[in-house]
Amino acid sequence: MEYYVNCKAARDGDGSKGRPFQTISQAAKLAQPGDTVWVEPGVYREWVDPAFGGTEEAPIVYKATKPRQAVITGAEPVKTWENVEGTVWRARIPNGLFTHRNPYTTLVSGDWFVATMIAHLGDVYLNGKSLYEVTELEGVKAPKESPASWDKAFSVYTWYTEQDEKADETVLWANFQGKDPNAEDVEISVRPACFYPSAEGVGYITLSGFTVCCAATQWAPPTAYQEGMIGPHWSKGWVIEDCEIFESKCSGISLGKYLQPENDNKWLHKKYKDGTQTERDCICQAQREGWTKEQIGSHTVRRCDIHDCGQTGIVGHLGGVFSVIEDNHIHHINNKQNLAGAEIGGIKMHAAIDVIIRRNHFHHCTRGLWLDWQAQGTRVTQNLFHHNTLPTLPEEVSPEEAGSLMLGMGEDIFVEVSHGPTLIDNNFLLSARALKLPTQGVALVHNLVAGGICCVGIGTDNGAKTLSSPRYTPYHVPHRTEIAGFMTFLHGDMRFYNNVFVQQPMHPVLKGVMEHMAPNGWDDGNIKAGTYVYDGYPTFEEWDKEFDGYCGMGSAPSDRYYMHLPVWAKGNVYANGAQPWEKEAEPVILTEPVTLEVTGDGADAQVKTNLYQLLPESKAPFVSTETLGMAFEPEEKFENPDGTPIAFDTDYLGRHRAVNPTPGPLEQGTSEAPGVVESVLRDLAAAFWKGFQGNE
Repeated sequence: MEYYVNCKAARDGDGSKGRPFQTISQAAKLAQPGDTVWVEPGVYREWVDPAFGGTEEAPIVYKATKPRQAVITGAEPVKTWENVEGTVWRARIPNGLFTHRNPYTTLVSGDWFVATMIAHLGDVYLNGKSLYEVTELEGVKAPKESPASWDKAFSVYTWYTEQDEKADETVLWANFQGKDPNAEDVEISVRPACFYPSAEGVGYITLSGFTVCCAATQWAPPTAYQEGMIGPHWSKGWVIEDCEIFESKCSGISLGKYLQPENDNKWLHKKYKDGTQTERDCICQAQREGWTKEQIGSHTVRRCDIHDCGQTGIVGHLGGVFSVIEDNHIHHINNKQNLAGAEIGGIKMHAAIDVIIRRNHFHHCTRGLWLDWQAQGTRVTQNLFHHNTLPTLPEEVSPEEAGSLMLGMGEDIFVEVSHGPTLIDNNFLLSARALKLPTQGVALVHNLVAGGICCVGIGTDNGAKTLSSPRYTPYHVPHRTEIAGFMTFLHGDMRFYNNVFVQQPMHPVLKGVMEHMAPNGWDDGNIKAGTYVYDGYPTFEEWDKEFDGYCGMGSAPSDRYYMHLPVWAKGNVYANGAQPWEKEAEPVILTEPVTLEVTGDGADAQVKTNLYQLLPESKAPFVSTETLGMAFEPEEKFENPDGTPIAFDTDYLGRHRAVNPTPGPLEQGTSEAPGVVESVLRDLAAAFWKGFQGNE
């Protein structure tokens, strides 16, 4: 059956084409498996809460008739602003407007949230862009640029809130910097979600071609119910495609965790168990309560433009398993820098079991991609990452300021406390900090890495003051959710094949931070490119020799079971002073300078380089699943989610590789002009717009 929705229709519509419903929610109360809900252009101010899910064979489809012209928003317009003085205005909002919770009395809070300021869930928007909350009225009357913001010029557009309890009103003050808020498009966030079922298990829904924005979402750590403007809420088989998603207070899309009432932000509220322990508890509880491949996950997020969210573009814990995230543009996440903590990134996923993240463009995020805990069977392939490390910096910074600066210093990819196998192949990693790897069981194949690798051999403990505090994290039955065991980290178990490492010029502030931290043995600020960070780690042959002879009970004492795991490296190229691992055989060292420039932000992004003029004839090995072997702890191969082997026979643009392939993400001898990749997003952009054209 087909239902039709038009916000300009009469309120007594029956959902037929001639008499459409006025709201999407009306159709969402009725739609059954196999039904399609067609939504006409317009602004839909509602929380769409689908009552029913579809099936794998017959999903329920919600589709905009014209791409991105049907807007589902969590905001309401305000046209009752009164001028107080100068550019300062005030509005009074009846608290009856807030039917779910008042986002101007509810604070952002949760495990791993760093409360650098008091932040409410609400926001004030000027022409679709959120203003900056301040904690005192003086910050509205005399606003100052935020030194942390990535958009300092706009940070003087500020707002402040307090309650008039006698009148039962929320009072908002805002500085619109000379603009008349009653003439401009000024809104405030009211609802906590835009398209999100309140019940669990509402699966197999497709959301296609919408604009979704401006919801008052809560902080989404892995140990809590994870809110998003859009999300499947602990179900299976959703498709979110061709949407623009922006201005969520915290997270745009949540593929994540359901509510466990007795274990929701327990670390924050009950204090006595460490966050890592409550994390293990919630994983085991989910296992008991039905977290299986048959019931949860297998979602698809594709061809979406996700930007300007406060915490993450996409968040997920447990619920995102077996999903595909492809062909998305994910950018400008956490740029206000008013939210801080350990759950921030373009994508932040825990337990990304058999998740494929491919052909996405990540830029201007406080961290592009963060894979935390149980990145097992995860593949990150054919993505472009750039400008994910503090694009705006002061002229200088004191050593004392270095620690606070690190709160906002991200990287392209962060893989944390996972046992693998995690596969990172055919990507451009062009930020100053390319990879943060306090983990093991990772293979890097055919990437261009133009930033440092940091946190090698560290960062897997909880940071107790004097006592040992290792983080034991789970690993799983291959291609399943069932837990196979728990283990801490030996580090190593890393593979580097056919990558190109290029040292970029170091920003003096980032270099200063790196040098300030170096004496403490903490390399979180490292921006020196190359695999040298694994110096001191054994080859497989050296590690294997430790197990010669009898290794059982009664053998001589040995560190063999607790030493670093081996490293493999072959076919890599190093340029501009990037340094190889000390034990790599025959690394290729380029002596001529390699130039590297990224221009453009979206579908017009270009990577210009002379690298392919300088590479010698390739002797690099052809790489496959057989080459990479098994990740040590889960004893699982670097293979496809269905268990079939991978041959790395195509490059970033999908073209066939030679028997002795060119190192890096592009195969040499292509149609590009020498030394220039005309647009590494060309094919991605074509697919993106083709998807929209198919909806017209």
